[in-house]
Amino acid sequence: MKQYPRPLAKLIGELSKLPGIGYKTAQRLAFHILSLEDSEAEALAQSITDAKREMKYCSICGNLTDTDPCIICSDGSRRQDVICVVESPRDVAAMERIREFNGLYHVLHGVISPMEGIGPEDINLKSLITRLQNNDVRELIIATNPNIEGEATAMYIARLIKPAGIKVTRIAHGLPVGGDLEYADEVTLLKAMEGRREL
Repeated sequence: MKQYPRPLAKLIGELSKLPGIGYKTAQRLAFHILSLEDSEAEALAQSITDAKREMKYCSICGNLTDTDPCIICSDGSRRQDVICVVESPRDVAAMERIREFNGLYHVLHGVISPMEGIGPEDINLKSLITRLQNNDVRELIIATNPNIEGEATAMYIARLIKPAGIKVTRIAHGLPVGGDLEYADEVTLLKAMEGRREL
């Protein structure tokens, strides 16, 4: 980065720390930011600062929000007896895009991963147990990712909750729409077979 003046090199360096942004993309973004009008660049910087300062986690579900409780937990028209457990606030946004689920959410902020030293006490699990004890929840839908950590977390939660008499379900996994059988791995094919339904 010696070919760039220090402020530009610093901007490129900071942008390249963002997830999914490599050095080349960081360069393009930095040059684009420098081409903005001063007011546009200041608005961008202010929106980053405002989001960082004003966003917090909902005290009920753990989702990102600027009000507490969040708009989903505050919405009386949503089903109060079904909770969908997800790994991150991004997963809530993904579920809301399909416009099919009308229950509540619980964000774990991670998954159980013994290899990384992350246990049940390191994720937002204790508040889920408290929620289940204080509310009349009939079904818990576990929507963690279909990887080793997501499966381990789903199994742990299911074993923990089932004795309470609450129905615990897992979202189906399998082949994506447009996917080819020949390129699917064995675990994906197995999940697709297990999750099959009558037509």
